[in-house]
Amino acid sequence: MSDHEIKVVVVDNFGKDVDSVPRRPIHVVLNNIRSAHNVGSIFRTADAALAEKVYTCGITAHPPSHKLKKTSLGSGRFVPWEHFGTALDAVQQLQARGVQVCALEATDRSEGLFDVAFPKPVAVVFGNEVDGVSRDVLAAADRVIAIPMGGFKNSLNVAVAAGVVIYEIARQQGA
Repeated sequence: MSDHEIKVVVVDNFGKDVDSVPRRPIHVVLNNIRSAHNVGSIFRTADAALAEKVYTCGITAHPPSHKLKKTSLGSGRFVPWEHFGTALDAVQQLQARGVQVCALEATDRSEGLFDVAFPKPVAVVFGNEVDGVSRDVLAAADRVIAIPMGGFKNSLNVAVAAGVVIYEIARQQGA
C-alpha cells in the first residue's frame, strides 16, 4: 500500500477486523420469512455462530430494513448476506457450488437433527412461519431434517429453530 492509499477497516466493539474473522461453512437460507423481527434474530444468531452467509429470499426482510436493523442490533453489518427472488434460486446456486442443502421441515422423509452428521459446507433452509419451506425447495433439498419435538404443538418459532439448528451444526464443526 502506498502512502496515498487509505484502507478502511470495519472494527467491532472488541477491536476485531470484521473481514479477517474466520467463518464457519454454514449457509442460512430464509424462505419467505414474514417477520422482520425473526429475520433480525436469525442474523444475530448467524453472527454469533460465525455463519458464512445469510440468504434472504422472496418476501424475507433484508438490509437496510429499519425493523431488521433494530432487531438484529446491527449484526447485518457483520454477516455477509445476499437477497434472491426465490429460495429455489439460492438453493440451486449453492448446490452448483457443491454445498449440500438441508431443509428444516417435519415431513415423512425428515431425519432427526441430532442423527445427522452435517458436511462442510452445508446450507440450511428455514421456512415461512405459517407455510414452512416451499414445496419446490423441499423437492430440491439434498436432505430434510427436523428438530425432535415433545409436547403438543410440535413446532418452534423460526428464529428459535434456527438457533437450535445453527448451533448443532457449529457444535459438529468444532465450535
